[in-house]
Amino acid sequence: MTVNILTLFPGFFEGPLQTSILGKAINRGLVKVNLINIRDFATDKHKTTDDRPFGGGPGMIMKVEPIDRALESLGVKKGQVGKLILLLSARGKQFNQAWAKQLAKLNELTLICGHYGDVDQRVADYLVDGEVSIGEFILTGGEPGALVIVDAVTRLLPGVLGNESSLEGETHSQPGLVAPPAYTRPANYKGWQVPEVLLSGDHKKIEEFRKKHSSLCQ
Repeated sequence: MTVNILTLFPGFFEGPLQTSILGKAINRGLVKVNLINIRDFATDKHKTTDDRPFGGGPGMIMKVEPIDRALESLGVKKGQVGKLILLLSARGKQFNQAWAKQLAKLNELTLICGHYGDVDQRVADYLVDGEVSIGEFILTGGEPGALVIVDAVTRLLPGVLGNESSLEGETHSQPGLVAPPAYTRPANYKGWQVPEVLLSGDHKKIEEFRKKHSSLCQ
């Protein structure tokens, strides 16, 4: 799978993309992540990527031209089969595990990170397949959200996790599912005891315990 991230701040991603499961997946060629600096596609000598909003108002607006030129350089456009372009936006559909599973089936995913006050609406209207939000809160830019999406999608790709059965029964693996509590050694720490049933070796009772303590979010 190929993931393209259009951003004004590619350095934001460099550490996380070299770390833990993401870093291993990239090094093994299971996912390819391209960081595209939107400033490289600005049309003036100052590399301007934002401007004042028409009609007035606070904040600066990211320009449509550099984003359009960046997408053209990648050869991706709205409506391609097996490919998807998403704009990180507070107006977007909220990201969840079901959506992560759908995105993991793509050949190519392109994420556009908004910044400053907003992004020219023509990006959403004409250049992308959809808008996505990671929650009902405001960030300084789309970069943290893009990283969340890349992490959630990458771990679902074949071969990324050492034991893919670990995806089964984990929190949100089914809509609303919250996995049961987990424990490991030592069985007694400062008098804090692991539930006896988990130490019993009785697999039927252990399974009953786990089902009892799983729950569905309302």
